[in-house]
Amino acid sequence: QGAVKRQALYACSTCTPPGAEPAGICLACSYECHGTHRLFELYTKRNFRCDCGNSKFKNLQCKLLPEKGKVNSGNKYNDNFYGLYCTCKRPYPDPEDEIPDEMIQCIVCEDWFHGRHLGAVPPESGDFHEMVCQACMKHCHFLWAYASQLAGKEIPPLTKGNSLEDEGIVLKVEEGEEQKKEIKKESGVEHHDTKEEKQLEQFNEPSTSSGSALLNTLILIQAVTKKEEPVCKLKELQSKPFVKKDTATFWPSNWRSKLCTCEDCLKMYSELEVQFLTDECDTVLAYENKGTSDQETERRDPLMDTLNSMNRVQQVELICEYNDLKTELTDYLRRFADEGTVVKREDIQHFFEEFQSRKRRRTNRMQYYCS
Repeated sequence: QGAVKRQALYACSTCTPPGAEPAGICLACSYECHGTHRLFELYTKRNFRCDCGNSKFKNLQCKLLPEKGKVNSGNKYNDNFYGLYCTCKRPYPDPEDEIPDEMIQCIVCEDWFHGRHLGAVPPESGDFHEMVCQACMKHCHFLWAYASQLAGKEIPPLTKGNSLEDEGIVLKVEEGEEQKKEIKKESGVEHHDTKEEKQLEQFNEPSTSSGSALLNTLILIQAVTKKEEPVCKLKELQSKPFVKKDTATFWPSNWRSKLCTCEDCLKMYSELEVQFLTDECDTVLAYENKGTSDQETERRDPLMDTLNSMNRVQQVELICEYNDLKTELTDYLRRFADEGTVVKREDIQHFFEEFQSRKRRRTNRMQYYCS
């Protein structure tokens, strides 16, 4: 399928030992092509294409797709592909590490880090969904402007009690003329007509020239249709004081939706190669939820789905027919098992022909009804 948006990956130390080029293999190839090899579990990586059988593997051909490209130039590799993690470059689990500590994955570089090596203590409650390590915070320096507002804080959903300005929504209420006059009198500020107001007044007066009337009409249309330039959320945050630290940051579940998506910011994300930050479907949580949903769909029993679409009489008839088929097929196959003979295609065809014949004989008999 090419580079998959997010998938579980493994590294094979049998085929690509330390010193060789790093390579990653998909879940299917870990079973089919590397079943007896020593593998490192890399968990999930984004935009990665399976390397199994390409030029990084000298004496191995992929059993699932032999016609693979020699290299996958879009893949990104790090020390995880050699079974090393964190800034300490140690294996996991580490037999020499006696300190109990969980590892957390950075959502930018996708390396795994010990909690004690992040420069900041993870929230005790574990109430965060994503982490950005120190190195990636330096790379994505713009995130510090968001950190004071979002990092380490749970973002509440928008309700009537929330500030609309915080959500980037500004409601403008037009005041009537009387209200304007009252406000100006109370403030003691002398009223000065603006250029646009004068032009509008001139437009309302009788015009002796069709050219001036047209000009006034164009000015009015321009004043009405003029739209405000989109505001950059990042520039607004950068205008306020914020602190940069040499630490990792911890973010709530919906923080990505708060990142600015103006034209300048999208260009910056592209230059830093972090376009995925604005994609909610890129998260590991979204990947896990999709997997759970797919498993539930696969586990659905087609017989139960069919039963749910029928009325009670049809349900009873179907269950009886199913039980008859199950009983007769079990008895028929038991003879082959007792005799130690192989079941052939012709045997199965013969069984179903006999089964249909017996079924027709049963349905042709006289039927009895309750009075």
